[in-house]
Amino acid sequence: METVNEVNAAARVKKMRGGFRVNSRVGIAIEWIDGEKTLRAEGYTMDIGPKGCLAIVPQRLAVGQKLRIINLLGGAACPALLIWRGHEGSKGWELGLELENAPQDFWGLEF
Repeated sequence: METVNEVNAAARVKKMRGGFRVNSRVGIAIEWIDGEKTLRAEGYTMDIGPKGCLAIVPQRLAVGQKLRIINLLGGAACPALLIWRGHEGSKGWELGLELENAPQDFWGLEF
């Protein structure tokens, strides 16, 4: 039997993610504006969903940062928002990215 805290935590995660995810490693690039320059970093996803992904990227960014995410497999790109930053590991930072107006086939999968 689940405790009240476990149920509340599961509900928060479900609401935060905005839908289901599947484990999938997809190469991505993220781009952002810093002053007059467009900067870029490449990484990969840990899981993907129709509204976002959990990615590992070797760049520390601030939550709330507006980005452009590019799927390196198909070349699709769309605006994104950094909604969560986790731990820094040996390959980079855990980043929760929310896609903004992504085409349905952004990941090359049907959800």
